[in-house]
Amino acid sequence: MHRSGFVNIIGRPNVGKSTLMNALVGERMSIITHKPQTTRHRLIGILSDDDTQIVFSDTPGIVRDPTYKMHEAMNKFVNSTFEDSDVMLFVLDVHETYAEEDPVIERLKRVTAPLFLVVNKIDTVSDEELQTVIETWKAKIEFTEIFPISALKQKGTENLLQVIKNTLPEGPEYYPKDQLTDRSERFFTAEIIREKILLLYRDEVPYSCEVIIETFKEDPKRPLIRISATVYCMRETQKFILVGKNGAAIKQLGIEARKGIEAFVGKQVHLELHIKVKENWRDDERMLKYFGYEE
Repeated sequence: MHRSGFVNIIGRPNVGKSTLMNALVGERMSIITHKPQTTRHRLIGILSDDDTQIVFSDTPGIVRDPTYKMHEAMNKFVNSTFEDSDVMLFVLDVHETYAEEDPVIERLKRVTAPLFLVVNKIDTVSDEELQTVIETWKAKIEFTEIFPISALKQKGTENLLQVIKNTLPEGPEYYPKDQLTDRSERFFTAEIIREKILLLYRDEVPYSCEVIIETFKEDPKRPLIRISATVYCMRETQKFILVGKNGAAIKQLGIEARKGIEAFVGKQVHLELHIKVKENWRDDERMLKYFGYEE
């Protein structure tokens, strides 16, 4: 019998959803930083063996008070996961709390697919504190299973994966067995650059940036990929910060991004970075569609 299905991962920003999917899939599919809203798009990671195919879906964190149309688009990615899951993973940071009237709780109560509570970062609390959290959530929602884990340390993730496999319905292969994701190399290249922006710059600057890959060409004569990327920001002052004094900041960004891309593609990379200002792109429907936030 061949089991297959869609396993959707939801939760608030910075609770460890991307770390969890990377641990379950066994590949670095999603970028990870300590900053919230690192994930902006719905990203599929595929895990296959002879008898099973699991299609994991990592989503942006639920933005409770959307400020921009970009946030609304990110929440749409989350909302879509309530509609097409064979198994739903609700990831909870062991330290966070939800109000009783939180709309997410009401949505979770209406989920008909098997619903797993994944309590993450358990290595940061005592056994007594963990048990209190679990009992609190048992009183809120009837979960199919509850899994205390540390995604970062991959503690409890193997057990979670095995139960997911056993829970999936009988089904076909949705993707070729050797396929890992539905995204292109261009997408991951842009995400790696955005990850380095999140890590190298402070305050609002990283959240005001989006990356587009203009060209991605393999050199026919040697194992080299030539990449040209544009980093969009919202103000001239942000452009000045991104470039830095005498171009020092963008040079460092280029170095760090190139290293990450080379590790991803397994080839030498020649990377060109350009900075453009597009005011208020986070509320511009045309630009959001260009950046992949709108269907």
